[in-house]
Formats: sequence, structure tokens, C-alpha cells
Amino acid sequence: MNDDEILAEFRTAEALLEGHFILSSGKHSANYLQCARVLMNADRAGNLARALVQKIPREIRSEIDLVISPAMGGVIIGHEMGRALGLDAVFLERPEGTFILRRGFSIEPGQKVLMVEDVVTTGLSSRQAMEAVRAEGGIVIAEAALVDRSAGEAELGVPFYPLVSLNFPVYDADDLPQELVDIPAIKPGSRKS
Repeated sequence: MNDDEILAEFRTAEALLEGHFILSSGKHSANYLQCARVLMNADRAGNLARALVQKIPREIRSEIDLVISPAMGGVIIGHEMGRALGLDAVFLERPEGTFILRRGFSIEPGQKVLMVEDVVTTGLSSRQAMEAVRAEGGIVIAEAALVDRSAGEAELGVPFYPLVSLNFPVYDADDLPQELVDIPAIKPGSRKS
């Protein structure tokens, strides 16, 4: 799939939104990608995951033991990546603000992990999730995401393979353009803080 085909999937699913949004990073944007909408169709989710797997070099794919995603946004695409790779997929949660494994999930010491996200904006959530994996004895060898919104600037500390890179402008709350100041902000993501 090329970038235009991928964006067409988002548009078809009405997952590319316009307005005034507060992203999970705290930044503001006139555009929001509601990945849950694009992933709600199982066939589409599977197709996107298979396309994303193809972005990861074969030598890295062959080393992956386990797929891990941060909840909530990464759960569906992480599951589909596990299916596409023929591997188990688990997820991290943050019931108290810090990522942890729950629900009987575990990581074997030394297990090589592919971190999977829906959208990366600053990379903070990914880095926090990777810290949790390392604390459990896992080794994060790469990250994959449906969308890189960081304009290539997210520092993850591991190779990063997005399906598509988008450069929608983002703004700090105290530096908004007038067109965003005039629109009430909404926070559509799963994280409220």
C-alpha cells in the first residue's frame, strides 16, 4: 500500500478528522486520526497490519518473539500484527499512570519484543511502554506504528517503522493559531491526562 491508499482507508472509515483536538501528547492540532475507526473493520485492520509488517526488514522480523502494544490505541493493531507475524500479542495498561502488564501477561527474560502503536506524535508513550518492557526483562528491538505524526522527530531509541508519515502541524497550548483558538478543543483519545 502506498501513502495515498493508506490515507484513503482512513478517509473511507471517517477516521481522518478536522477541528481542534488535544492529542495524548498534550499538543493541539487541527487534524486527528481516529485509528479505532479505521481498525474497526477486521479485514481493513488485517490489511493494514500486513502492509505494516512489510515495512519491517526481514532480518528484524525473524528476531521478534513477542508483539506488545500500549493500551488503549495500540491493542487492535498490535493484535493484528501478532496475527500477521504468527506471534502472540499482549498489551500494557496504565491503571495508575505507569505502564504494567496485567491479565496474566508476562515477558520471558531476554524475549525480543516488537512494540506496536497506532500513532506516534512525540514518542513519549512509546518510550514509557518500552521502559515497562525492559523492567520485565524484555528487549525491545524495534517499533512499528500505523502513523508517524512526529515529522520523523520522535526519538524512540530503536528502529522505527511507520506505515505512513504525516506532517500535520501541532502546537503548544500557549501558541495556538487563531483558527484553533476560535474552535473549542476536544480530546478524543483514550488518555485523559
